[in-house]
Amino acid sequence: MRKGFTEIEHLIIQSDANELVKVERLIDKVCADLEVDEDRFGNVLIAVTEAVNNAIFHGNLSRKDLVVDVFVADSQNEFCFGVDDKGVGFDHVNLPDPTLEENLEKEYGRGVFLMRNLADEVEFSDSGSRVEMYFSKS
Repeated sequence: MRKGFTEIEHLIIQSDANELVKVERLIDKVCADLEVDEDRFGNVLIAVTEAVNNAIFHGNLSRKDLVVDVFVADSQNEFCFGVDDKGVGFDHVNLPDPTLEENLEKEYGRGVFLMRNLADEVEFSDSGSRVEMYFSKS
């Protein structure tokens, strides 16, 4: 996490799609506490749930014995949602472009694209098994 941020929330969930409701509740709470406007709230909701879905299905391979850590950090001008899985990671730099014609019909491959387009900044670490999404407060 970047310097100047303080962790304000932490949630650990099982690698199970049914656990997403807990993540959505966390997003609701944080965005209400930080007085995030409606447009930014939608971006946060989609970006964070995409990251958690990726962690559950691609990182942890839906293994219910593995957990996903979701944390929230706050600073003066920004807030951050982070998602950490227990997988081996992935090449987040060389992903196929989901907007290319040959990829439009695929049912997968849009999560990182959405995160990068909805958050102000996205940073991957630990070989891609950890993502931090930064959102401006204004």
